[in-house]
Amino acid sequence: MGFANKRSVKRSVSVVLRLAVGLTAVVTPLAAFSESVRISGSSTVAPITELAIKEFRVTRAGKKAKFEPVVINGTGAGFRDFCSGKTSISNASRPINSKELKACAAAKISFYELPIGFDALTVVVNSANTWAKDISLIELKRLWSRDAEGKVERWNQVNLDWPAKPINLFGPGKDSGTFEYFNKAITGDSENSRSDYGSSENDNIIAKNIIADPNAMGYFGFSYFKANQSKLRALAIEGPKGNVIPSLKNVQNESYQPLSRPMFIYVNSRQLSSNSDLRNFINFFMNNADSLVNKEGSIPLSKAQYLIVENKLLRNVLGSSFAGDIPVGTRLSELLNRSIDGIKRPEFRN
Repeated sequence: MGFANKRSVKRSVSVVLRLAVGLTAVVTPLAAFSESVRISGSSTVAPITELAIKEFRVTRAGKKAKFEPVVINGTGAGFRDFCSGKTSISNASRPINSKELKACAAAKISFYELPIGFDALTVVVNSANTWAKDISLIELKRLWSRDAEGKVERWNQVNLDWPAKPINLFGPGKDSGTFEYFNKAITGDSENSRSDYGSSENDNIIAKNIIADPNAMGYFGFSYFKANQSKLRALAIEGPKGNVIPSLKNVQNESYQPLSRPMFIYVNSRQLSSNSDLRNFINFFMNNADSLVNKEGSIPLSKAQYLIVENKLLRNVLGSSFAGDIPVGTRLSELLNRSIDGIKRPEFRN
């Protein structure tokens, strides 16, 4: 199959889905053609999926497609829905973990794991903040770890050069993949976080709270910062390569570490074979993932990486490639390669 131009790439996805359906339909009868597509999970990924639905609805295949409203309940809650068969698609800002893999296996839920883009976890302050321009990993741990609860409450307790003003914190709740990934990157444990901060599974609420408070700091996905950058300022992160701001360039060149991560959608393989609306939607999503992710404000994969993801469907690669875990600091290109490395055609290898 050739991938010489955009038309051939789009044709390849249609072929991919026909093949995937044929392989899966061996064990799944083609029923429920008009069943509504149900989606839940990550607040970071939800805007991309919602944009995909909006643009899909104006296509011939999408005009009569049935979708229930996308539920934003966090990656963890999304996987609970997905692994109990309640949803067709799970939006995820981290890969499925080992506990969730067991739940899916117990319910005989098989799935495709499809990376759709990259995110830069972004630490932000109110635009009126004149003192904080960057922050080190040590300072972030000093501020956000469980040991800081009830103790680290002023800016100068984080950095002696900052004022003795109260520091008011906002961030995602415990069901959020953002919460888990941030804690693992900063404190070394996905559950090691202080709890005395304003939490929400909705990143828009976190952004509004920080915008309203000159003494606030918080963190969320890059697209939410971009949507509010006239009222918020992103802090550079002092990491392995010095002080680096979150940006498309710095994520793609892998210098924004350790707070860069891939984003995923997980698709129920049996429902993909039985539901024509879902099948047409995934076809549209994969054909247009680059532009959808870019429009929404997140960071797209490279063209070569999107071909790798499409190849997962072509080769009917079911299940997760990450064994329930992504080591913090792993290069993003390495993660994408791992997702299909064992079966990649030679032309896709590095």
